[in-house]
Amino acid sequence: MSDSLIADRSTTKPDIRRPSAARRRLIPLWLLIPALVAILISFVVPLIVLLRMSFNLTGPGTTLIQAWSLETYAKAVLDPYYWEIIFNTLKLGVIVSVVTVVLSYPIALFLTKTESRWKGFLFALAIGPLLTSQIARTFGWIALLGNEGAVNSALLTIGLIDTPLQLSNNFVGTVIALVEVLMPYALLGMISGFSRVSTELELAAGVLGANPFVRFWRITLPLSLPGVFTGFLLVFVLTISSFVTPHLLGGGRVHVLATEIYDEATQTLDWPLAAALAVILLVLFGVLVSVYQSLTKKLGA
Repeated sequence: MSDSLIADRSTTKPDIRRPSAARRRLIPLWLLIPALVAILISFVVPLIVLLRMSFNLTGPGTTLIQAWSLETYAKAVLDPYYWEIIFNTLKLGVIVSVVTVVLSYPIALFLTKTESRWKGFLFALAIGPLLTSQIARTFGWIALLGNEGAVNSALLTIGLIDTPLQLSNNFVGTVIALVEVLMPYALLGMISGFSRVSTELELAAGVLGANPFVRFWRITLPLSLPGVFTGFLLVFVLTISSFVTPHLLGGGRVHVLATEIYDEATQTLDWPLAAALAVILLVLFGVLVSVYQSLTKKLGA
């Protein structure tokens, strides 16, 4: 009898019920719910409020008139002043992005290809400025680029200039500060996109007789273009949406969309116009992302 009980126990399998296929497919959706709720509260709802505000009107004495009108958009689109602001925003974005990518490219390429034991330390050093507030770094550039700042003092001492250069409270100072502020973002974007750069291909080209310039132009640069576009996109988006640096280093002379939105919302109290300009800025983001996606698809093909 004991042998039969042992046999029955050995053939008995535990009753483990597995979830059905439909339930398994729902598990990722349930896990996404907290993130979706956070996005809904922090992004979607404010965006809906912003869109709704942009269709309102501003009455006498900056009173808000509830309406569904395109008059505010017409004011923003037809006024040459706002076209100039949009042009200044795009010009600032392009110049800062190009300069930042050009300066960051050699550093990102070196950090990607180096096998030094100091690689981790060098990478941390490159992105270390992100640990400092952008406001603090901007005030630092105000002190450096002022008429009596370190840069002008050094140039006057060496005798290269006779009068201080106007490097602050203008477009030039804003570009210089934004390039330094956004270089870590360009490095992160380019390093993440340099995965296609192959050292083996470069070695093979060298064995076949290609000089360093040819290897870079024909192999390294084409393979690194996705990373370059990623870094450019990241820097451009951060530049055209930047407020602190243009506001402080521009000295009221650099007018971009972010500073104009701030002025309309806090000084003239024209909230519908500020909302309309913010929507135009979002449209610029969307156009840029679409161009980026089309370029990456062409490079992938």
